[in-house]
Amino acid sequence: MNEIEALKEELKQTRLAYYLAAQMSEFKGGFLARTSHELRSPLNSLIGLHQLILSDLCDSPEEEREFVAQAHQSALKLLNLLDEIVNVSKTEYGSNPADIKPVQLVQVLNEVETLMLLPAANRSLRLNLTLPSEKVYVLADFRRLQQSLTMLVDTAIAKMDEGTIALSAESNPTTNTAQIYLDIHSPTTIWSEAADLLQQPVTPVTPESAKNPQAKSLPSPGMKLWLAQSLIELIGGKLEVVPVSLEENSQPLTRLLCSLSLADAAAVARELAD
Repeated sequence: MNEIEALKEELKQTRLAYYLAAQMSEFKGGFLARTSHELRSPLNSLIGLHQLILSDLCDSPEEEREFVAQAHQSALKLLNLLDEIVNVSKTEYGSNPADIKPVQLVQVLNEVETLMLLPAANRSLRLNLTLPSEKVYVLADFRRLQQSLTMLVDTAIAKMDEGTIALSAESNPTTNTAQIYLDIHSPTTIWSEAADLLQQPVTPVTPESAKNPQAKSLPSPGMKLWLAQSLIELIGGKLEVVPVSLEENSQPLTRLLCSLSLADAAAVARELAD
């Protein structure tokens, strides 16, 4: 009987691992569809707001100024998304090469916490940090690694209404790797999205929706995950969603795992000497 239960559990974990692997493959393979969808959302908002103003559908000069301000915010979001995509492309094609060298993991994680602690607190979310030994150095580009982790934590904060975000790391000298874990304890699935983004209709901007402060055109979690995954791969690491076994009735958990190579002692000594 125990053997049957063990086989059932193994089958369950295998199915989950297969699903997550397929999901990550779709994230990367659907880059064109994803980018097109992400760009047209703030662009549609920008055009729609301008149409409202040009068609004299504003009730007052104050409302017109409000719509102009919202259009400006949409333009900034569009520019920010383009900058992130271009940054990945430049790194990938060598025009902005990564600076790979020994990086102290504690320093990276502390900087992520410094940047994200206040945004998490503003949404009444808990951000827990568990640091590895100060002697743990990985081979990476400091800024790109910090940018990727910050992007993932920031996305989780933006999409969560309650829960805890835990950032931790450990080293494994046997495999010569370090693992960074981002555990998101939340009742919602942060990284889920529609399979075919281009089939989603574009919602027209109306005077009513323009007045709704919740109507924001933000890059999707899937896009942010793809950008972070691409940056981490370009600095020699790996980012994946991994299955986690949970006890019954426990809070849902999404785990992102970033794996990086450990820097050898000689390289760390040279870096500290410079």
